[in-house]
Amino acid sequence: MDAQTIKERVAQIESKRESLVRLLDRSDLGSLRIDVAQAIEEIDDLLEEFKRTFNS
Repeated sequence: MDAQTIKERVAQIESKRESLVRLLDRSDLGSLRIDVAQAIEEIDDLLEEFKRTFNS
C-alpha cells in the first residue's frame, strides 16, 4: 500500500470521527457508550501516530 492510499483512508476515518462524537452525546446508548468512547480514543491514537509518521 502506498503513502497516498494510506493518507486517503486515514482521511476517511477522520471524517467519520465526528459521527461517533455525535453518537456519544446521545442519552440512549447505555453500555454502548463505552464502546463508542473507545472507538473515538483509538481513532485519535491512529491520527496522532499518522501525523507523527507522515508529517515528520
